[in-house]
Amino acid sequence: MKNKLFAGVLAGLVATVVLSLLMVMKGMMSVMPGLDVVKMLAAMMGAGLAVGWAAHFMIGIAYGIVLSWVENLRPGNATVKGMTLGTLGWLVMMVAVMPMTGSGMFGLNMGVMAPVATLMLHLFFGAVLGFTYQKLSK
Repeated sequence: MKNKLFAGVLAGLVATVVLSLLMVMKGMMSVMPGLDVVKMLAAMMGAGLAVGWAAHFMIGIAYGIVLSWVENLRPGNATVKGMTLGTLGWLVMMVAVMPMTGSGMFGLNMGVMAPVATLMLHLFFGAVLGFTYQKLSK
């Protein structure tokens, strides 16, 4: 695929779908029920779940766009670059978004597993993002 921006958008969409499936499975297994990012986004915007889901997907696609812009800045594996972006996104979530939702810095009001679980999800998202982008941008 020659258009790297389109590859980024598509990779962001794919990675967000995969992440969303993991989030839904986490919810179905009642693992950390208080950690529902879509509900948090919806509440922050004073909107319903549909808007929360839309925001979730827009953020995921934005990651793909950013990856398409930065992936040529340094040599290296796109999967690692995606995981780096995921880690940066996690850090922003921990120091900005979590406190705004009342979950405290790093979400520690929800317990010590909140930052660990969200880091794992962000790393997995980043790996899928980078891998997919690398395959699509060739």
